[in-house]
Amino acid sequence: MKKLSISGLSKTYSNGTAALKDVNLEITQGMFGLLGPNGAGKSTLMRTIATLQTSDSGSITFDSNNTQQNPSDIKKKLGFLPQSFDFYPNLSAWDTLNYFAVLKGITNNTERKNLVTEWLVKVNLFDQRKKRVGGFSGGMKQRLGIAQALIANPELVIVDEPTAGLDPKERNHFHNILAEIGEDKIVILSTHIVDDVSNLCTDLAIINFGQVILQGTPLAETDKLRGKIWRKTIKKDELDWYRSEFEVISSHLYMGDLRIIVYSDYELSGFELKEPDLEDVYFKTIFHQGDQVGGE
Repeated sequence: MKKLSISGLSKTYSNGTAALKDVNLEITQGMFGLLGPNGAGKSTLMRTIATLQTSDSGSITFDSNNTQQNPSDIKKKLGFLPQSFDFYPNLSAWDTLNYFAVLKGITNNTERKNLVTEWLVKVNLFDQRKKRVGGFSGGMKQRLGIAQALIANPELVIVDEPTAGLDPKERNHFHNILAEIGEDKIVILSTHIVDDVSNLCTDLAIINFGQVILQGTPLAETDKLRGKIWRKTIKKDELDWYRSEFEVISSHLYMGDLRIIVYSDYELSGFELKEPDLEDVYFKTIFHQGDQVGGE
């Protein structure tokens, strides 16, 4: 079984920002979710795994090969969709994907043509294959980015905020693609969208301030909160008082008022017991760290 091992990984930028702090993770075959707020260090970790930048200390091994000592080895096996990317605007979608296929070593013309066709169909861009990428919407570019990451059948797939810019239909379609390829590969889904991890991943980690603060399975971590998550609808101006009296882990607007989610080991009078979900796990985990983050 394929395994990615990250040990003691740390990275501090020249401006003093500690983006990663002694990160340790064991990631095995299947879908792995990396959750964290914007700026928590997710993108730094993804770029480091992809050998696009180096760490100050620590190691990363994939199938027992040290990726920092032998970066070319992992690049042959990697499909990467970064958070921010762009294409040559004057190339068509077909030429763009064909170009990436050549870069990834698919030299047989017939094989490459078939793969380009297959992936343009999979990401719903075949009908736009002759159009210039410079005229594409953000969602269309995102779909083309997904295709270039997966076209060479990589063993390790990293997708950083992949559903940004996708409408609900496109997002669901992308989920289906990831679920299909995740059966025999390591797929790391880095996101701040809890539902993406809940829908797709069998294992997850939560990162904040550049540190991994939880690793487990969505089912097990959710089960730990059963009987401890309570909710109540309050007036907006009551929020500060409830925060002072209870462990309010999240709140959201509900029919003009606020619905608060509270963690408590004991029954709370006037509150409704709530079935926990992964969002509750996420907010409970980062609750004591506040909103400020230290990575990028």
